[in-house]
Amino acid sequence: MHMDIDELFPAHLSELRRRIDLALATHGFDGVAIFSGAAGYSFLDDRSYPFRVNPHFAQWVPLTDLQQSFVGYTPGAEPLLCFHQPADYWHRPPSLPSGDWLRQFRLEVLRDPGQALDLLGLAGRRIAFVGEWQAAFEDWGFAAINPAPLLHQLHYDRAVKTAYELECMRRASDMAVRGHLVARDAFAAGASEFETHLAYCAAVGQRDEELPYGNIIAFNEGAAVLHYQHLDRNSTGPRRSFLIDAGAQFRGYAADITRTYAAADGEFATLVGGMDALQRKLCAAVASGVDYRDIHLLAHREIAGLLRDAGVIRCGPDEALESGLSSVFFPHGIGHLLGLQVHDVAGLARDPSGAEIPRPEGHPFLRLTRRLEPGFVVTIEPGLYFIDLLLDAARSAGHGGRINWDAVERLRPYGGIRIEDDVACTPGEPENLTRDAFARSEVRDDK
Repeated sequence: MHMDIDELFPAHLSELRRRIDLALATHGFDGVAIFSGAAGYSFLDDRSYPFRVNPHFAQWVPLTDLQQSFVGYTPGAEPLLCFHQPADYWHRPPSLPSGDWLRQFRLEVLRDPGQALDLLGLAGRRIAFVGEWQAAFEDWGFAAINPAPLLHQLHYDRAVKTAYELECMRRASDMAVRGHLVARDAFAAGASEFETHLAYCAAVGQRDEELPYGNIIAFNEGAAVLHYQHLDRNSTGPRRSFLIDAGAQFRGYAADITRTYAAADGEFATLVGGMDALQRKLCAAVASGVDYRDIHLLAHREIAGLLRDAGVIRCGPDEALESGLSSVFFPHGIGHLLGLQVHDVAGLARDPSGAEIPRPEGHPFLRLTRRLEPGFVVTIEPGLYFIDLLLDAARSAGHGGRINWDAVERLRPYGGIRIEDDVACTPGEPENLTRDAFARSEVRDDK
């Protein structure tokens, strides 16, 4: 059962106010004006790019498609929502919001974005602007534009999710799981990558631009391309494997889920089962006080052990890690912070100043190096791939004797494996948002 999300919102907003009150006082500002953003236009065209709301704005109000609007806030005062609702017959203007969350704001409707100038109370006060800057604001009198010290502190704090934010992410997980199950069945029924993508979007109920990131729908060798971006329209040909990395958004909060399937039993299917088992072990390692870098290095040892047991490499896990061999097969990080952005901010932050915690030597793509705290939501996404570019480089670098090339040739046509869950750190056992959503789906299917 899900919690009542609107009942959670007042406490969420109270926590945001506490955080920003401290940040404003620390860095010498009287208040903040958070701009929702505006869609930019393509070069030499009158068509705009897909709009992405400013995540700072979405953290305050659950509106993800609202352009040219502001949240204005000064400590001790009721938050202000400047809601831009233009008179427009080319596009459908946004409807006025409703819901219990709106009771926490003073709502002012704008016909023109410039009307926000008088409402934000800039005169005689140091108000910081947060968002994508627009030339139209040049003479408004903001004290600073995206001041780095203020943003560093807000980003650092954002890693800890409120109960409201966690509930949003649970609901996004439910949506994404619906899509994953339909996509799995579409692949099994013979759909193309493109058709599988369409089936996913229909099940989730979101258009491409509403998803938190572009779906990765990869058959066979395409799974060896980490951010595979093509959607093949051809549904004929061999069907050996299917990797799907796809998410969903609820009130701006993301789910990020990956699954890999073998089309038939055999060596690759066994490898997928082994990866699933070690991925669960890594998820169980998410705990308060754990250095996330240690989970990353544990993932390398576990994957190297799986490769050794499968006869793909000829050395132990420690040697594979220390020599860099494990990175040939697992070249990315074990995961990242997740929230209002898929790769959420401040993953490397040592403290609210913006100073960074270094990545382990030889692991340049890890996006999170902090110690985990209750409220963090992280992805755990071990991968194992057969990438020609990296395999060729490994042979040239002297790793050839450690690799069973016959096994590589057998497995290369399957591309690779990635399994990814979204996991919330708690004071006790971790909460696996993804596996819980799959379990809820199974219960619904049984009814």
